[in-house]
Amino acid sequence: MLCVPATDAHRIAKALTSGADEVVIDLEDAVPVSAKGSAREVLAGIAWGSWESLPAVAVRVNAAGTPWCHRDLEAVVSAEPVTSVVLPKVESREDVGFAERLLGGLEAEVGRPHRIAVQALVETAAGLAGLADIVSKPDRLSTLLIGYADLATSLGRRAGSDEQWLPARELVLWHARSAGLAAVDGPHLGVHDDEPFRRDVAGAAALGFDAKWAIHPRQLTALELAFGVTDDQIAHAERVLHVLEKAEGDGRGAVEMDGQLIDEAMALAARRVLAKARRDAS
Repeated sequence: MLCVPATDAHRIAKALTSGADEVVIDLEDAVPVSAKGSAREVLAGIAWGSWESLPAVAVRVNAAGTPWCHRDLEAVVSAEPVTSVVLPKVESREDVGFAERLLGGLEAEVGRPHRIAVQALVETAAGLAGLADIVSKPDRLSTLLIGYADLATSLGRRAGSDEQWLPARELVLWHARSAGLAAVDGPHLGVHDDEPFRRDVAGAAALGFDAKWAIHPRQLTALELAFGVTDDQIAHAERVLHVLEKAEGDGRGAVEMDGQLIDEAMALAARRVLAKARRDAS
């Protein structure tokens, strides 16, 4: 997921052809207060028909309760290729509900055929404490994301090792999975494809996150390698399912493969790998 400021049409165009799986056009932190209106005009002026194909497109709007959120959502509904909004600083189900209700009315007004999903960006102490409430009624909610810069400020924490974020990462991941939502790790706060970045990416992938934000196109290759599905993983998943299917035909629910006991839990993991491979291929 590549984040790009809404203030620069040229950078948005480059992001849309960068190879990212999803481009997040940012109306919030990357846009100064004096440019909020002009950033929405840039979004409205994008010539979406200039590209034969597009990645998934999301827009990060300003937080619920700010003077700009309702105007941002109006602009999003008018941009047909946008499939979701990233709602920042979510701290309760009420925050998500505000966006959902407003989106519903705006979609009805313009006759939009497809509902816009909501991705909740958790980046405050109150947001972490309110995760159970946030995911209690998914409705349009599709994704939980974690944002480190604002979270560090909220916690009074200085920048440090990736390990300091493990409890917060686990909380977001657990609540996302409990509600059947995607879980996305926040961006590494550097713009380079260097060893600290790759270590951070590997940690997020190992924990089980579905994706990670990037703030520079040069970081996309490392993300693809970490979160993509390899041919070996596909082959292993297919073999697991084949072996278990044969075992089931023999009346067994578990069987040994390559010195390891495999059962239905392994089958679920294999199906997830194959489902991800199909999504990547599409």
